[in-house]
Amino acid sequence: MGEAYFYHMTRTPLEGTLPVLLAKSLEAGWRVAVRGQDPARLDWLDQRLWLGHEESFLPHGVAGGPHDADQPVLLTSAPEAANGANCLVSIDGAEVAPGEVAAMERVMILFDGNDPEALQRARDQWRALTGAGAKAKYWSQESGRWEMKAEN
Repeated sequence: MGEAYFYHMTRTPLEGTLPVLLAKSLEAGWRVAVRGQDPARLDWLDQRLWLGHEESFLPHGVAGGPHDADQPVLLTSAPEAANGANCLVSIDGAEVAPGEVAAMERVMILFDGNDPEALQRARDQWRALTGAGAKAKYWSQESGRWEMKAEN
């Protein structure tokens, strides 16, 4: 059974936090689905991921291409990822079902702590997932580095 890790971003934006988490996920041998709600935002994120240093290259693609099943990291707005992901990253409030937490090695929910709507959405997701029995951890970077602040 997997766990949901909630990442409360207050100092580093999504485009800075996500590459670090993706690199760690790939090092763990996981295939990753990054689920968002807006295809334009996923295209924007795709461009940012290509701008990294050559030594920190993150192999990835946007869903809808001919090689989706081969992508170690697949950016998608669909509930199902064609790459057989065993790690799910939710961005911009994308829905995560309790059954997905149980089925995955890890679920990561990244949210902008400076956005009151994103903060409320994350709180609602925490209650829904933990209320359904999912294990969860809450990580915050308000001190300048990531620290676990709560666990269920």
